[in-house]
Amino acid sequence: MIIIAGAGIAGLTLGLTCHQLGLPFKIFEKAVKIKPLGVGINIQPTATRELTALNLSEGLETIGVKTRELSFFTKTGLEIWSEPRGLDAGYFYPQFSVHRGYLQNLLYNALIERCGEEVVQLGYSVTHCVTTQEKVIVSLLDSSGKKNDIEGSICIGADGINSDLRKQLYPEEGPPSWKGITLWRGTSITKPFRSGATMAMIGHASQRIVAYPISLPDHYGNVVMNWICERKLKPSKTSNKTDWNKSVDFNKFLPFFENWSYDWFNFPEMVQNSKEVLEYPMVDRDPVDNWQDERMLLIADAAHPAYPTGSNGATQAILDARELGRALTEFGQNPKALTKFQQQTMESSNQIVLANRKSGPDAILQIVEDRCEGIFENLHDVISHDELSSHSTKFKSLIGLSIDKFNEQTSILGEYL
Repeated sequence: MIIIAGAGIAGLTLGLTCHQLGLPFKIFEKAVKIKPLGVGINIQPTATRELTALNLSEGLETIGVKTRELSFFTKTGLEIWSEPRGLDAGYFYPQFSVHRGYLQNLLYNALIERCGEEVVQLGYSVTHCVTTQEKVIVSLLDSSGKKNDIEGSICIGADGINSDLRKQLYPEEGPPSWKGITLWRGTSITKPFRSGATMAMIGHASQRIVAYPISLPDHYGNVVMNWICERKLKPSKTSNKTDWNKSVDFNKFLPFFENWSYDWFNFPEMVQNSKEVLEYPMVDRDPVDNWQDERMLLIADAAHPAYPTGSNGATQAILDARELGRALTEFGQNPKALTKFQQQTMESSNQIVLANRKSGPDAILQIVEDRCEGIFENLHDVISHDELSSHSTKFKSLIGLSIDKFNEQTSILGEYL
Protein backbone atom coordinates (compact mmCIF):
# COMPACT_ATOMS: atom_id res chain seq x y z
CA MET A 1 0.00 0.00 0.00
CA ILE A 2 1.16 3.52 -0.85
CA ILE A 3 0.83 5.88 2.11
CA ILE A 4 0.24 9.52 1.15
CA ALA A 5 0.67 12.33 3.68
CA GLY A 6 -1.65 15.23 2.87
CA ALA A 7 -4.98 15.65 1.06
CA GLY A 8 -4.12 18.83 -0.77
CA ILE A 9 -4.02 19.14 -4.53
CA ALA A 10 -0.90 16.97 -4.88
CA GLY A 11 -2.03 14.22 -2.52
CA LEU A 12 -5.54 13.96 -3.96
CA THR A 13 -4.28 13.97 -7.55
CA LEU A 14 -1.85 11.21 -6.62
CA GLY A 15 -4.70 9.25 -5.04
CA LEU A 16 -6.77 9.57 -8.21
CA THR A 17 -3.74 8.54 -10.27
CA CYS A 18 -3.14 5.47 -8.10
CA HIS A 19 -6.78 4.47 -8.50
CA GLN A 20 -6.54 4.94 -12.27
CA LEU A 21 -3.46 2.71 -12.34
CA GLY A 22 -4.85 0.08 -9.97
CA LEU A 23 -2.33 0.82 -7.19
CA PRO A 24 -3.45 0.44 -3.56
CA PHE A 25 -3.13 3.63 -1.47
CA LYS A 26 -4.40 5.53 1.53
CA ILE A 27 -4.24 9.27 2.25
CA PHE A 28 -3.84 10.71 5.75
CA GLU A 29 -4.81 14.36 6.24
CA LYS A 30 -4.45 16.31 9.48
CA ALA A 31 -7.55 18.46 8.88
CA VAL A 32 -10.68 16.89 10.31
CA LYS A 33 -12.78 18.18 7.39
CA ILE A 34 -12.06 19.19 3.81
CA LYS A 35 -13.19 22.83 3.59
CA PRO A 36 -13.00 25.20 0.58
CA LEU A 37 -10.16 27.31 2.00
CA GLY A 38 -7.95 29.67 0.07
CA VAL A 39 -8.63 31.94 -2.89
CA GLY A 40 -7.80 31.95 -6.59
CA ILE A 41 -5.18 29.82 -8.34
CA ASN A 42 -4.42 28.94 -11.95
CA ILE A 43 -4.25 25.57 -13.66
CA GLN A 44 -1.98 25.74 -16.70
CA PRO A 45 -2.74 23.67 -19.84
CA THR A 46 -0.09 21.11 -18.83
CA ALA A 47 -2.13 20.32 -15.73
CA THR A 48 -5.52 20.62 -17.42
CA ARG A 49 -4.42 17.86 -19.79
CA GLU A 50 -3.66 15.60 -16.81
CA LEU A 51 -6.96 16.38 -15.07
CA THR A 52 -8.73 15.65 -18.34
CA ALA A 53 -6.99 12.26 -18.43
CA LEU A 54 -8.47 11.72 -14.95
CA ASN A 55 -11.96 12.42 -16.37
CA LEU A 56 -12.32 15.71 -14.49
CA SER A 57 -12.78 18.12 -17.40
CA GLU A 58 -16.54 18.51 -16.86
CA GLY A 59 -15.96 19.33 -13.21
CA LEU A 60 -13.35 21.93 -14.11
CA GLU A 61 -15.83 23.57 -16.47
CA THR A 62 -18.31 24.02 -13.62
CA ILE A 63 -15.91 25.57 -11.09
CA GLY A 64 -13.42 27.54 -13.19
CA VAL A 65 -12.95 30.22 -15.82
CA LYS A 66 -11.01 29.59 -19.02
CA THR A 67 -8.35 32.27 -18.85
CA ARG A 68 -8.06 34.13 -22.16
CA GLU A 69 -5.40 36.75 -21.62
CA LEU A 70 -2.43 37.71 -19.45
CA SER A 71 -1.66 41.45 -19.31
CA PHE A 72 1.02 43.52 -17.58
CA PHE A 73 0.58 47.17 -16.57
CA THR A 74 2.64 49.85 -14.85
CA LYS A 75 1.50 51.26 -11.51
CA THR A 76 -0.11 54.11 -13.47
CA GLY A 77 -2.21 51.64 -15.47
CA LEU A 78 -0.26 51.79 -18.74
CA GLU A 79 -0.21 48.56 -20.71
CA ILE A 80 3.22 46.92 -21.12
CA TRP A 81 2.50 43.50 -22.61
CA SER A 82 -0.50 41.29 -23.30
CA GLU A 83 -0.67 37.79 -24.69
CA PRO A 84 -3.43 35.21 -25.21
CA ARG A 85 -3.56 32.24 -22.87
CA GLY A 86 -4.92 28.72 -22.98
CA LEU A 87 -7.22 27.94 -25.91
CA ASP A 88 -6.98 31.51 -27.20
CA ALA A 89 -3.21 31.05 -27.54
CA GLY A 90 -3.64 27.85 -29.54
CA TYR A 91 -3.04 25.27 -26.81
CA PHE A 92 -5.13 22.12 -27.14
CA TYR A 93 -6.20 22.48 -23.49
CA PRO A 94 -7.39 25.57 -21.58
CA GLN A 95 -5.85 27.41 -18.68
CA PHE A 96 -8.30 27.65 -15.78
CA SER A 97 -8.60 30.29 -13.08
CA VAL A 98 -10.35 28.68 -10.12
CA HIS A 99 -10.89 28.91 -6.38
CA ARG A 100 -8.32 26.64 -4.75
CA GLY A 101 -10.86 25.21 -2.32
CA TYR A 102 -13.28 24.33 -5.10
CA LEU A 103 -10.54 22.48 -6.96
CA GLN A 104 -9.59 20.58 -3.80
CA ASN A 105 -13.25 19.64 -3.27
CA LEU A 106 -13.55 18.51 -6.89
CA LEU A 107 -10.57 16.19 -6.46
CA TYR A 108 -11.71 14.95 -3.05
CA ASN A 109 -15.30 14.24 -4.10
CA ALA A 110 -14.14 12.44 -7.25
CA LEU A 111 -11.77 10.29 -5.20
CA ILE A 112 -14.43 9.38 -2.62
CA GLU A 113 -16.96 8.60 -5.36
CA ARG A 114 -14.52 6.30 -7.15
CA CYS A 115 -12.82 4.64 -4.19
CA GLY A 116 -14.97 5.10 -1.08
CA GLU A 117 -14.51 7.28 2.00
CA GLU A 118 -12.01 4.96 3.65
CA VAL A 119 -9.18 5.93 1.26
CA VAL A 120 -8.91 9.40 2.86
CA GLN A 121 -8.43 9.36 6.61
CA LEU A 122 -9.13 12.82 8.04
CA GLY A 123 -7.77 14.02 11.36
CA TYR A 124 -4.44 12.19 11.06
CA SER A 125 -1.00 13.77 10.84
CA VAL A 126 1.92 11.80 9.42
CA THR A 127 4.68 12.67 11.86
CA HIS A 128 7.52 10.29 11.02
CA CYS A 129 8.55 7.57 8.62
CA VAL A 130 11.01 4.71 9.13
CA THR A 131 12.11 3.00 5.93
CA THR A 132 13.49 -0.52 5.76
CA GLN A 133 14.61 -2.64 2.85
CA GLU A 134 11.11 -4.04 2.29
CA LYS A 135 8.63 -1.50 3.71
CA VAL A 136 7.94 1.79 5.47
CA ILE A 137 6.63 2.19 9.00
CA VAL A 138 4.69 5.43 9.27
CA SER A 139 3.82 7.13 12.57
CA LEU A 140 0.40 8.79 12.80
CA LEU A 141 -1.04 11.24 15.32
CA ASP A 142 -4.82 11.63 15.34
CA SER A 143 -6.77 14.74 16.33
CA SER A 144 -7.23 13.43 19.88
CA GLY A 145 -3.48 12.99 20.37
CA LYS A 146 -3.47 9.22 19.98
CA LYS A 147 -0.41 7.72 18.26
CA ASN A 148 -0.40 4.77 15.90
CA ASP A 149 1.93 3.12 13.38
CA ILE A 150 1.01 1.64 10.01
CA GLU A 151 3.03 -0.17 7.36
CA GLY A 152 3.18 0.36 3.62
CA SER A 153 5.32 -0.15 0.55
CA ILE A 154 6.29 3.53 0.16
CA CYS A 155 5.41 6.84 1.82
CA ILE A 156 4.82 10.04 -0.18
CA GLY A 157 5.09 13.40 1.57
CA ALA A 158 2.53 15.71 -0.04
CA ASP A 159 2.10 17.63 3.20
CA GLY A 160 3.03 21.11 2.05
CA ILE A 161 5.62 23.76 2.80
CA ASN A 162 5.65 22.91 6.53
CA SER A 163 6.01 19.19 5.87
CA ASP A 164 6.88 17.02 8.86
CA LEU A 165 8.49 14.51 6.51
CA ARG A 166 10.72 17.24 5.06
CA LYS A 167 11.79 18.08 8.62
CA GLN A 168 12.83 14.46 8.95
CA LEU A 169 15.11 14.83 5.92
CA TYR A 170 16.31 18.33 6.86
CA PRO A 171 16.00 18.71 10.64
CA GLU A 172 18.15 21.86 10.75
CA GLU A 173 16.39 23.70 7.93
CA GLY A 174 14.11 25.89 10.04
CA PRO A 175 11.07 27.90 8.89
CA PRO A 176 10.34 28.90 5.30
CA SER A 177 12.41 31.73 3.83
CA TRP A 178 10.84 35.20 3.90
CA LYS A 179 12.40 38.22 2.21
CA GLY A 180 9.96 40.84 3.43
CA ILE A 181 7.08 40.60 0.94
CA THR A 182 3.62 40.38 2.49
CA LEU A 183 0.52 39.34 0.54
CA TRP A 184 -3.10 40.36 1.04
CA ARG A 185 -5.79 38.42 -0.81
CA GLY A 186 -9.53 38.46 -1.21
CA THR A 187 -12.46 38.19 -3.61
CA SER A 188 -15.06 40.72 -4.71
CA ILE A 189 -18.24 40.69 -6.76
CA THR A 190 -17.64 43.06 -9.67
CA LYS A 191 -17.75 43.52 -13.42
CA PRO A 192 -14.95 41.79 -15.37
CA PHE A 193 -12.44 43.83 -17.38
CA ARG A 194 -10.86 43.61 -20.84
CA SER A 195 -11.59 40.15 -22.35
CA GLY A 196 -13.78 39.14 -19.41
CA ALA A 197 -11.27 36.43 -18.55
CA THR A 198 -8.08 38.48 -18.27
CA MET A 199 -5.38 38.09 -15.63
CA ALA A 200 -3.87 41.50 -14.88
CA MET A 201 -0.46 42.11 -13.30
CA ILE A 202 0.04 45.71 -12.17
CA GLY A 203 2.95 47.56 -10.51
CA HIS A 204 6.51 46.44 -9.85
CA ALA A 205 8.62 44.16 -7.66
CA SER A 206 8.08 45.95 -4.35
CA GLN A 207 4.39 46.78 -4.80
CA ARG A 208 2.09 44.83 -7.06
CA ILE A 209 -1.52 43.81 -7.79
CA VAL A 210 -2.83 40.67 -9.48
CA ALA A 211 -6.51 40.30 -10.41
CA TYR A 212 -8.53 37.77 -12.40
CA PRO A 213 -12.06 36.32 -12.38
CA ILE A 214 -12.68 32.88 -10.90
CA SER A 215 -16.36 32.55 -11.83
CA LEU A 216 -18.48 32.97 -14.92
CA PRO A 217 -20.71 36.07 -15.05
CA ASP A 218 -24.03 35.91 -13.19
CA HIS A 219 -27.28 37.24 -14.66
CA TYR A 220 -26.18 40.77 -13.72
CA GLY A 221 -22.89 40.37 -15.58
CA ASN A 222 -20.87 40.24 -12.35
CA VAL A 223 -18.07 37.78 -11.59
CA VAL A 224 -16.16 36.73 -8.50
CA MET A 225 -12.88 38.59 -8.93
CA ASN A 226 -9.84 37.18 -7.17
CA TRP A 227 -7.37 39.87 -6.20
CA ILE A 228 -3.94 39.82 -4.61
CA CYS A 229 -1.73 42.71 -3.62
CA GLU A 230 1.74 42.59 -2.22
CA ARG A 231 4.19 45.00 -0.71
CA LYS A 232 7.79 44.61 0.35
CA LEU A 233 8.24 45.38 4.04
CA LYS A 234 11.16 45.28 6.41
CA PRO A 235 11.45 41.69 7.64
CA SER A 236 10.82 41.09 11.34
CA LYS A 237 11.30 38.09 13.56
CA THR A 238 7.60 37.23 13.62
CA SER A 239 6.23 38.24 10.23
CA ASN A 240 7.24 35.07 8.46
CA LYS A 241 4.84 32.75 10.24
CA THR A 242 2.94 30.87 7.57
CA ASP A 243 -0.63 31.42 8.75
CA TRP A 244 -2.64 31.20 5.52
CA ASN A 245 -5.95 32.12 7.17
CA LYS A 246 -5.10 35.30 9.09
CA SER A 247 -7.91 37.81 8.55
CA VAL A 248 -7.03 41.54 8.66
CA ASP A 249 -8.65 44.93 8.08
CA PHE A 250 -8.00 46.32 4.60
CA ASN A 251 -6.96 49.67 6.07
CA LYS A 252 -3.71 47.96 7.05
CA PHE A 253 -2.50 48.11 3.43
CA LEU A 254 -5.03 49.95 1.24
CA PRO A 255 -3.57 53.45 1.85
CA PHE A 256 -0.48 52.34 -0.09
CA PHE A 257 -2.73 51.57 -3.10
CA GLU A 258 -5.24 54.41 -2.81
CA ASN A 259 -4.28 55.90 -6.20
CA TRP A 260 -4.23 52.58 -8.07
CA SER A 261 -7.50 53.19 -9.89
CA TYR A 262 -7.88 53.30 -13.67
CA ASP A 263 -10.69 53.67 -16.17
CA TRP A 264 -10.75 49.88 -16.61
CA PHE A 265 -10.00 48.77 -13.03
CA ASN A 266 -10.72 50.30 -9.60
CA PHE A 267 -8.63 48.42 -7.06
CA PRO A 268 -9.52 50.40 -3.89
CA GLU A 269 -13.22 49.92 -4.56
CA MET A 270 -12.71 46.21 -5.17
CA VAL A 271 -10.91 45.75 -1.85
CA GLN A 272 -13.55 47.69 0.05
CA ASN A 273 -16.23 45.38 -1.36
CA SER A 274 -14.46 42.23 -0.16
CA LYS A 275 -16.05 40.32 2.70
CA GLU A 276 -12.72 39.11 4.06
CA VAL A 277 -9.06 39.94 3.52
CA LEU A 278 -6.36 37.36 4.27
CA GLU A 279 -2.76 38.29 5.04
CA TYR A 280 0.29 36.07 4.85
CA PRO A 281 3.97 36.26 3.92
CA MET A 282 5.29 35.28 0.51
CA VAL A 283 7.68 32.47 1.38
CA ASP A 284 9.54 29.59 -0.20
CA ARG A 285 12.40 27.28 0.67
CA ASP A 286 15.88 26.96 -0.75
CA PRO A 287 16.16 24.24 -3.40
CA VAL A 288 17.64 20.99 -2.09
CA ASP A 289 19.41 18.15 -3.89
CA ASN A 290 17.44 15.25 -2.42
CA TRP A 291 13.76 14.54 -1.75
CA GLN A 292 14.11 10.84 -1.00
CA ASP A 293 14.98 8.57 1.91
CA GLU A 294 14.84 5.07 0.39
CA ARG A 295 11.07 4.34 0.41
CA MET A 296 10.00 7.85 1.41
CA LEU A 297 9.66 10.75 -1.07
CA LEU A 298 8.64 14.42 -0.97
CA ILE A 299 6.58 15.95 -3.78
CA ALA A 300 5.03 19.35 -4.64
CA ASP A 301 5.32 22.04 -1.93
CA ALA A 302 6.95 19.61 0.48
CA ALA A 303 9.78 19.20 -2.04
CA HIS A 304 10.03 22.50 -3.95
CA PRO A 305 7.81 25.29 -2.57
CA ALA A 306 8.08 28.41 -4.72
CA TYR A 307 6.83 31.99 -4.69
CA PRO A 308 3.35 32.24 -6.27
CA THR A 309 4.59 34.56 -9.02
CA GLY A 310 4.36 32.26 -12.02
CA SER A 311 0.76 31.01 -11.58
CA ASN A 312 2.28 27.56 -11.49
CA GLY A 313 2.14 26.11 -7.95
CA ALA A 314 -1.00 23.98 -8.30
CA THR A 315 0.11 22.94 -11.77
CA GLN A 316 3.42 21.64 -10.43
CA ALA A 317 1.56 19.68 -7.74
CA ILE A 318 -0.63 17.98 -10.35
CA LEU A 319 2.31 17.24 -12.65
CA ASP A 320 4.33 15.79 -9.75
CA ALA A 321 1.52 13.37 -8.94
CA ARG A 322 1.27 12.24 -12.54
CA GLU A 323 5.04 11.92 -13.04
CA LEU A 324 5.24 9.83 -9.88
CA GLY A 325 2.40 7.66 -11.18
CA ARG A 326 4.40 6.99 -14.33
CA ALA A 327 7.52 6.07 -12.34
CA LEU A 328 5.50 3.70 -10.14
CA THR A 329 4.03 2.05 -13.22
CA GLU A 330 7.45 1.56 -14.78
CA PHE A 331 9.39 0.40 -11.70
CA GLY A 332 6.86 -0.66 -9.05
CA GLN A 333 6.38 0.49 -5.47
CA ASN A 334 10.04 0.62 -4.55
CA PRO A 335 12.95 3.05 -4.12
CA LYS A 336 13.91 2.81 -7.79
CA ALA A 337 10.63 4.44 -8.81
CA LEU A 338 11.12 7.27 -6.32
CA THR A 339 14.67 7.82 -7.54
CA LYS A 340 13.46 7.92 -11.14
CA PHE A 341 10.84 10.54 -10.27
CA GLN A 342 13.47 12.68 -8.58
CA GLN A 343 15.83 12.39 -11.55
CA GLN A 344 13.07 13.34 -13.96
CA THR A 345 11.69 16.37 -12.13
CA MET A 346 14.19 17.88 -9.69
CA GLU A 347 16.24 20.07 -12.02
CA SER A 348 13.26 21.79 -13.64
CA SER A 349 11.38 22.16 -10.33
CA ASN A 350 14.36 23.80 -8.62
CA GLN A 351 14.84 26.10 -11.62
CA ILE A 352 11.24 27.27 -11.24
CA VAL A 353 11.85 28.05 -7.55
CA LEU A 354 14.84 30.23 -8.48
CA ALA A 355 13.04 31.85 -11.43
CA ASN A 356 10.08 32.76 -9.25
CA ARG A 357 12.43 34.42 -6.76
CA LYS A 358 13.26 36.78 -9.62
CA SER A 359 9.50 37.35 -10.13
CA GLY A 360 9.17 34.80 -12.92
CA PRO A 361 7.23 36.25 -15.87
CA ASP A 362 6.29 39.26 -13.71
CA ALA A 363 9.89 40.50 -13.74
CA ILE A 364 9.02 42.57 -16.80
CA LEU A 365 7.14 44.93 -14.47
CA GLN A 366 10.30 45.87 -12.60
CA ILE A 367 12.34 46.23 -15.79
CA VAL A 368 9.92 48.90 -17.04
CA GLU A 369 9.73 50.52 -13.59
CA ASP A 370 13.51 50.81 -13.47
CA ARG A 371 13.70 52.38 -16.90
CA CYS A 372 10.90 54.94 -16.69
CA GLU A 373 9.23 54.71 -13.24
CA GLY A 374 6.18 53.29 -14.95
CA ILE A 375 5.46 56.41 -17.03
CA PHE A 376 5.90 56.61 -20.79
CA GLU A 377 4.36 58.04 -23.93
CA ASN A 378 5.69 55.38 -26.27
CA LEU A 379 6.40 51.97 -24.78
CA HIS A 380 8.91 51.10 -27.48
CA ASP A 381 11.11 53.96 -26.33
CA VAL A 382 11.42 52.02 -23.07
CA ILE A 383 11.47 48.38 -24.14
CA SER A 384 11.26 46.59 -27.47
CA HIS A 385 8.65 44.08 -28.54
CA ASP A 386 11.42 41.52 -29.07
CA GLU A 387 12.63 41.89 -25.47
CA LEU A 388 9.10 41.53 -24.13
CA SER A 389 8.41 38.49 -26.29
CA SER A 390 11.72 36.84 -25.39
CA HIS A 391 11.05 37.28 -21.67
CA SER A 392 7.64 35.63 -21.99
CA THR A 393 8.89 32.78 -24.17
CA LYS A 394 11.75 31.93 -21.81
CA PHE A 395 9.50 31.35 -18.80
CA LYS A 396 6.90 29.40 -20.78
CA SER A 397 9.67 27.11 -22.00
CA LEU A 398 10.80 26.53 -18.40
CA ILE A 399 7.34 25.40 -17.25
CA GLY A 400 6.59 23.25 -20.31
CA LEU A 401 4.34 25.70 -22.16
CA SER A 402 6.21 26.02 -25.46
CA ILE A 403 3.07 25.74 -27.55
CA ASP A 404 4.26 23.58 -30.46
CA LYS A 405 6.05 21.14 -28.19
CA PHE A 406 3.10 20.99 -25.81
CA ASN A 407 0.58 20.28 -28.54
CA GLU A 408 2.69 17.38 -29.81
CA GLN A 409 2.56 15.65 -26.42
CA THR A 410 -0.08 13.52 -24.76
CA SER A 411 -0.85 12.94 -21.10
CA ILE A 412 2.12 11.90 -18.96
CA LEU A 413 0.47 8.51 -18.44
CA GLY A 414 -1.08 8.28 -21.90
CA GLU A 415 0.79 5.13 -22.93
CA TYR A 416 -0.38 3.29 -19.78
CA LEU A 417 -4.07 4.15 -19.91
